[in-house]
Amino acid sequence: MLIKKPADILPSEITPPQVWQRRREFLKASASGIGLAAIGLAGAVPHRVLAGDAIANVRPSPFSTDEPPTSLEDITSYNNFYELGTDKTDPKTNAKFLKPRPWTITVDGECSAPGEIGIEDILSSFTQEERIYRLRCVEAWAMVVPWVGFPLGDLIKRFEPTSKAKYVAFETLYDPEQMPGQKRRVLDWPYREGLRMDEAMHPLTILSTGLYGELLPNQNGAPLRLVVPWKYGFKSVKSIVRISFTEKEPPATWNRMQANEYGFYANVNPAVDHPRWSQKTHRMIGDGWLAKKRETLPFNGYGDQVADLYAGMDLKRFF
Repeated sequence: MLIKKPADILPSEITPPQVWQRRREFLKASASGIGLAAIGLAGAVPHRVLAGDAIANVRPSPFSTDEPPTSLEDITSYNNFYELGTDKTDPKTNAKFLKPRPWTITVDGECSAPGEIGIEDILSSFTQEERIYRLRCVEAWAMVVPWVGFPLGDLIKRFEPTSKAKYVAFETLYDPEQMPGQKRRVLDWPYREGLRMDEAMHPLTILSTGLYGELLPNQNGAPLRLVVPWKYGFKSVKSIVRISFTEKEPPATWNRMQANEYGFYANVNPAVDHPRWSQKTHRMIGDGWLAKKRETLPFNGYGDQVADLYAGMDLKRFF
């Protein structure tokens, strides 16, 4: 169920104490001249951007779930981001190589006003909201994440897509020096994804700039990632450098590599199992390995909001 949370309470205001403690250590070290290595923060300030910087004027959103968010530690330590490594802990370990500033996104294709937009323009031009969303991975685990971001549709309107624009395509940065996982051909780099235009314009679909009220950590897809809460997590492409409007269905990395396992739509559907495991239940990160699995809901529980997008479609064929 989606409910509106009290306007004066944000999970970003109750960030775990240990996170704030690390920030205080950084400030003390900067003021006293102590090296960052001495407090274990060496390499933590690429291009003057510190992971943990607060995002100004974040507003609560009526689209947030009332479920308790997963801890910041779990969200930033258990990640699928193959560009930074294939193990769940690799992205956090290799996050130091990614430089999220300066950062520019190219927007092109079937639109009347193609161009570029920088991450600072995005942060200042679009109202940033906190969206507490469920995240369901195709691997049958889940989290509840307090994203900060704004509707993708707001950015789409700026570039004026034409009537030929039926889909929106996304592309991740390709730079093996910043993304050491790209030195191995485990995927067809760069990572690509796509949405149908009505999916992209849906108010639940956002571009995320942060989580827990602060700038998006590198391991979570800094500085800009897609979030589509009713789809499996692999649809939410990270570290975006290109957005293109297309007339035909764009390529999607996992779908192109293993179409029988990863559909283009990738809507969460407990009635359609992965060929190698069930999708009827999932493990909630933070519950512990021995905890009982939870029931997976169609569209990850967002069916009331998005089911009409697929009226008349065979969701077992178009999975």
